[in-house]
Amino acid sequence: MEPVRAADFHELAAPSDPQLSPDGDRVAFVRSVPKDDESYESTVYVVPTGGDGDGENEDGDRDAKPRQFTASEGVDSQPRFSPSGDRLAFVSTRGADDDRPQLWVLPTDGGEARRVTNVPGGIVGPVWSPDGSRIAFCQATTADERESGVDCDVTVGVEAGEESEPYERETPDPRVIDRLMYRGLARYKDGTRSHVYVVDLDGDDGTGDGEAGDRSGDDAAAVTRVTDGDHDFTSVDWGDASTLFWGVRYPVDTDDGTVDADDHVTNRVERHDFDAGATETVTGFTAWGPVLAAASDGRVAVLRTPAEGLSMRQTEVDVYDPETGETTTVTEDLDRTVDATCSFRWGPDEECLYFVTPDEGEHVIRRAWADGSGVETTGARCEHEQGFDVVAVGGGAGDDGEHEATGGDGDDHLVATVHTGWNHPGDVFCASVPTGGDGEETRLTELDADYFETRAVAEPESVAFESDGHEIQGWLLTPHDESDHEAPYPLAVEIHGGPHYMWSAAGSMWHEFQTLAARGYAVFWSNPRGSTGYGEAFATAIERDWGEVTTQDVLAGVDTVCERDDVDETNQFVTGGSFGGFMTGWLVGHTDQFDGAVAQRGVYDLASFYGSTDAFKLVEWDFGTTPWEEPEFLWSQSPVAYADEVTTPTLVLHADDDFRVPVNNGEMFYVFLKKNGVDTRLVRYPREGHELSRSGEPAHRVDRIERIVRWFDGYSDHHDDPHALDRGGEGLSAGDDAR
Repeated sequence: MEPVRAADFHELAAPSDPQLSPDGDRVAFVRSVPKDDESYESTVYVVPTGGDGDGENEDGDRDAKPRQFTASEGVDSQPRFSPSGDRLAFVSTRGADDDRPQLWVLPTDGGEARRVTNVPGGIVGPVWSPDGSRIAFCQATTADERESGVDCDVTVGVEAGEESEPYERETPDPRVIDRLMYRGLARYKDGTRSHVYVVDLDGDDGTGDGEAGDRSGDDAAAVTRVTDGDHDFTSVDWGDASTLFWGVRYPVDTDDGTVDADDHVTNRVERHDFDAGATETVTGFTAWGPVLAAASDGRVAVLRTPAEGLSMRQTEVDVYDPETGETTTVTEDLDRTVDATCSFRWGPDEECLYFVTPDEGEHVIRRAWADGSGVETTGARCEHEQGFDVVAVGGGAGDDGEHEATGGDGDDHLVATVHTGWNHPGDVFCASVPTGGDGEETRLTELDADYFETRAVAEPESVAFESDGHEIQGWLLTPHDESDHEAPYPLAVEIHGGPHYMWSAAGSMWHEFQTLAARGYAVFWSNPRGSTGYGEAFATAIERDWGEVTTQDVLAGVDTVCERDDVDETNQFVTGGSFGGFMTGWLVGHTDQFDGAVAQRGVYDLASFYGSTDAFKLVEWDFGTTPWEEPEFLWSQSPVAYADEVTTPTLVLHADDDFRVPVNNGEMFYVFLKKNGVDTRLVRYPREGHELSRSGEPAHRVDRIERIVRWFDGYSDHHDDPHALDRGGEGLSAGDDAR
């Protein structure tokens, strides 16, 4: 068996966004694999729900193997079955010279996919109308684009047969900024606002092949914009076939003046009646971003988070009933937050709502009854920032593993999901959830089966320990039994981001943890106080004190695993990204017990972070202050304030286009370390944002892991490698040109 290596990333496939056909017979999902050093191939696959993961069902039917459903052209995403299941809509960059994602529709019984939009701002959150005649979506457009009409079709004004080019958006030069929240994650907003659009598929065969909206000879159907104004309209969903709901946040007038929509958290749900041509406000709620799900009878569910200290507070599911005017918090008795980055939807019978909660190391899919009568687990799990889907089936799975479709009236619900495990970095699963909850998961895919036949993958052990009277959950991964490395192993400590986040036994860090273990390290990670998944009091325990509380918990875990004979307590290393980068910087400024550190995309100075991030509210909520109210306090809570105490060799990794934690924080930390004589290096990744470790270019993701391993190796008592500062490009896939 071969060890896991960073460069193996090019061999791994990742599933995402599972979507069930209405009859529950199959799951569509996106399969992504590295195409080259800079890009991915992402295509839609389908897999029968009666399969067992190895390509055949219990009858030996090889049709149970996942099969490619869309052509390998461009990047496909967001597959959505039509209500009747006869078509599949998806978003793709295929055929676009400028990689603008467009909406495509494909007949599920065979035939060619047709593009049904030709818009400038991409497609976000496509959702079919209940009668299958229309698809609603959001796209970000400028006021000029909306005024001219090119937001609905970039060929507006171009007559058939003309040689003039369709509209193409240009990057502003110079970039003039008036908005408070003017950029996010890895891109500038450049005057765009998210608006709601509808593409009408009537007038053709449902694939955009007819005459309706046929401009300049292309295949686009008729697109209309439903919203207007200098506001962001998001989270669109249909009620019945003539009613559309969305969320929006407007400026708020107060006694002290108008509060910018980017600076408060009061959202509205609006309802648009196509028959009446009217839009009205339905209800309001607080949340950083509106997330809603509409029912056919007009009820609407939202994810609400209390405004005060919002980043630390638990997100609840509220159901508003327009007939009674009452709002019911259906998760009121559940001391777990709802993960707003995952799917959130009504069940097929519209009597319950499905959602994801972080829960003691697992992302658990739960359902709550809309009348507030209770919450139950489903037996299904989900990955953070992943979706799931649910349809009705009758009587669960039979002996042959098949599910009886009921068109929405079955007693059982079938849930399709994607999650990871210690022995796989991600696969598609389904669970038939009976009345009373707690169904049993079935693994439908083994996307990386060939890879695992030749790799020695180690299984982590669960570690429970106490810190300041609190029980903390963690894990320890040691090298595989077939490894050439001998105990005791040097210890690599990993710290998660957030800070209000939760790690599991696998998750998105699977490849990094396995690579370190294969290189001979014992890898320890945990969910210290401040993490989600353990109740609100646990999450708020780090209020106004990110550093000391987390330090106490992390080091208590380190002390626990160092009691083992197979861990070398004298040779320790630490790394983490985002908040984990903050903690890496904090630890090396407060202790010299680590022999090497890698600080990644971290917050090192809270004041400059506040002034440059798209998440400045995090400082206001977690610390209850601003840089001008308590500058000395925020300085005392910043890792750079202790740079003169650092002796640990520290590598600093950052992404050039990271607008969540802008690169000025990495530059500042690096310069402070350099000025104080610390062994250090700054590595910046061009074209990358804050999600470098999860969605960065393939070569950059490999390079990041290799640099972590190489930095640790250079200061390890168990490896003979020179310091990374002295190795040139040795140990990097990028070769001799790197260093």
